[in-house]
Amino acid sequence: MIRINLLETAKGKNKRGGVAAAMPTIEMGDMGSPKLKVLIVLVLTAAINYGYWYRLDKQGRTIAAQMQAAEQKNRELSDVKAKYLERQRQADNYKRRVDVIDSLRASQAGPVNLLAMLGQTVNETEAVWLNKMDDTGPAVNLEGTALSTDAVANLIANLQKTGFFSSVEIKETYQDDQIKDMQAFQFTLTCAKGKS
Repeated sequence: MIRINLLETAKGKNKRGGVAAAMPTIEMGDMGSPKLKVLIVLVLTAAINYGYWYRLDKQGRTIAAQMQAAEQKNRELSDVKAKYLERQRQADNYKRRVDVIDSLRASQAGPVNLLAMLGQTVNETEAVWLNKMDDTGPAVNLEGTALSTDAVANLIANLQKTGFFSSVEIKETYQDDQIKDMQAFQFTLTCAKGKS
């Protein structure tokens, strides 16, 4: 029980002859036994510990639920990844097959391209005819007839302009005596194929 005294006390006079004013006082009553104090501290500690445990338990359940959802999503994504990898492997196999087919077609068309290029080049060069062509792999040997040595030189220049050959060399050229009506030259060329 707490008591507060707000009344003046007339115990004495101060030095000036007046009555001294009394200060208010607070009296604290009996606060209880030490056992009660220890019990209150234990109850408060238990309540705080229970609240902390409850919060941690709630967080643990939330984390467990989130982990379960994440594991489910992981399983779904692993299925999607497996399907994607299978499709990617199929696409790679298909691309490899198409590349093989394209390379076979390109190598199949190689002689056709060579003949088309030679035919066009000879047709664009005046006064030149081919009699024979030998494709030896790295080089092509051409034999033909021309009306002049200038026509042979024009043919060599036109073959070099195609870019199909790395070098074009003349092996021999001579005037054909068997043709009596006009001047004709027989020629033999060696054309080294380019790396392209």
